[in-house]
Amino acid sequence: MKAIIVTDQAAGTAGMKLVERPEPQGAALASLSGANYGDVVVQVHASGFTGDELAWPSTWIDRLGRDRTPSIPGHELAGVVTALSYGTTGLSVGQRVFGLTDWTRDGTLAEYVVVEARNLAALPGDVDFTVGAALVMPGLTAWQGLFEHGRLCAGQSVLVHGAAGVVGSMATQLAREAGAYVIGTGRAAGRQTALDFGAQEFVDLDNDALEDVGGVHLVFDVLGGDIAKRSASAVRAGGTLVTIAGPTEARPADGRTIDFVVEANRAQLSEIVQRVRDGRLRTNIGTVATLDDAVAAFNPTERRPGKTIIRVRP
Repeated sequence: MKAIIVTDQAAGTAGMKLVERPEPQGAALASLSGANYGDVVVQVHASGFTGDELAWPSTWIDRLGRDRTPSIPGHELAGVVTALSYGTTGLSVGQRVFGLTDWTRDGTLAEYVVVEARNLAALPGDVDFTVGAALVMPGLTAWQGLFEHGRLCAGQSVLVHGAAGVVGSMATQLAREAGAYVIGTGRAAGRQTALDFGAQEFVDLDNDALEDVGGVHLVFDVLGGDIAKRSASAVRAGGTLVTIAGPTEARPADGRTIDFVVEANRAQLSEIVQRVRDGRLRTNIGTVATLDDAVAAFNPTERRPGKTIIRVRP
């Protein structure tokens, strides 16, 4: 099978290349002796990635700290199940699925991938594979940040950083649908995009005073650094600052701060994709490239708006 691999952490994207790798062996997976319980093989139709994956320790080492190169990046996928491991239930061969793969296993920038079945959800036939792959990371991140960690409820207010971005636009839509008042932030060029995705106000981080934002129940931060610190003052008493940018010193005076890493969740994926089918949610897809062009897509020469998706199969 074709796959994108990385072998040298110091080389970064310069060490990324398209190669031929052995396909996962479905027959061995299905046998008792070769079983890795709960795994399925998926033929990848569309794949997504995060631009800073090569900086993640999990790209290079496994959970025991052992070198796992050459490794395949990418952890978001939509495709079709081609084989089940011994004892796997809940999915069937030929089923359309989408989901998030384990950080410390080979990823989805390949024609086939082995995934834990519990990390996948059914992808309805009326949702394109490209859309399915684009939903996974942004959708789960937004859902978990808003509702699991932020405990957002109808009638509350939320400040969404990067509201025109891939994750921010998803958070904006989900928050509005949940009945929250959404204030988006970003650069001036993203104002209209943020408003189009449902933000009711927009704060230009380069020119407006973030400190002037009234007390909100929740800050959803994707930027970290100084922006996160300045945002703490915008959180009302009892409110929450949630960030995906890693541990932060930002602390609301009378609230809490949570940083989290997104997790696979079948039930949440099902909720998210149903909203797409109903027209309540839309993806923010920018570039769609082939697997042959994935190395260039992973290492763009200029900033690209929207989510980049690799269409592995036409």
